[in-house]
Amino acid sequence: MSATTLVQGRSVTVRVPASSANLGPGFDCLGLALGLHDEVTVTIGAPGVRVTVEGEGAGAVPTDATHLVVRAVVSGLQAAGAISDGAPVPGLDVHCRNAIPHSRGLGSSASAVVCGLRAGVALAGVELVDEVLVQRSSEYEGHPDNAAASVLGGAVVAWTEIGPSGPRYRAERIEVHPEIVPVVLVPTEQSSTEATRGMLPARVRHADAAFNAGRSALAVLALTTRPELLLPATEDRLHQAQRAPAMPTTATLVARLRAAGVAAVVSGAGPSVLALTLGGLEEVLCGVARSHGWSVLELPVADGVALL
Repeated sequence: MSATTLVQGRSVTVRVPASSANLGPGFDCLGLALGLHDEVTVTIGAPGVRVTVEGEGAGAVPTDATHLVVRAVVSGLQAAGAISDGAPVPGLDVHCRNAIPHSRGLGSSASAVVCGLRAGVALAGVELVDEVLVQRSSEYEGHPDNAAASVLGGAVVAWTEIGPSGPRYRAERIEVHPEIVPVVLVPTEQSSTEATRGMLPARVRHADAAFNAGRSALAVLALTTRPELLLPATEDRLHQAQRAPAMPTTATLVARLRAAGVAAVVSGAGPSVLALTLGGLEEVLCGVARSHGWSVLELPVADGVALL
């Protein structure tokens, strides 16, 4: 396919869900798509790149070719064979309508990448299998949990295979039990994934690794068929306590919820909290979060990225 197939005026709109990674013990391997969405409309236009943003990130993110969505659109065009690596970027008009909070542990960067890739592929007029979208989107962050959830929807089990040509990112969707209602507690303050990942030790005790392996396996069972096991299934020894000094309110809320019998975890790298409830969160517990100035969002489990 040549770049001449990119017809000026062609436009696509893509919708992508937020995601929560780890789900407690499943560090870099479990993810969940959440019913909070960004939408992006991309149009082939006159030479140059023009980006407009409304909602989250407006006035704070780049509005030129360095914007993450634009870079992902170009990657999607390349993956579809519409332009070659190193070729000039075609004229693009990109409008982002963002609802996913930035830097809160809800996969906003992965969502932006997935959205841009899907838009680029659609502009080229071809279809790529989900496996390719998972691979290309995961390459941006080096692990597939958030990206795979945004591509596939539902909950995902993700893993990485290392071969001679580099890492291959894989994921499979699992269907979440219908009684499970995710509730996300979102603070006003942001957190840096890079900074909090840097707080993790290079080595862990064998007993802790074994503990998390067992709880991750149990989490798959709890998410799909045995939701009454969610509380023990979301216990973690590898990353949440280690990051707690950087987000004390997050740690306090997780502890308070778990003491009340709620399967609460740090959402991704934080500082948001994900509660996996059976029917919603009691108002008294919602009030605890709101007393800290946090928003409380009851969200459905979402399907994956979609072309509108």
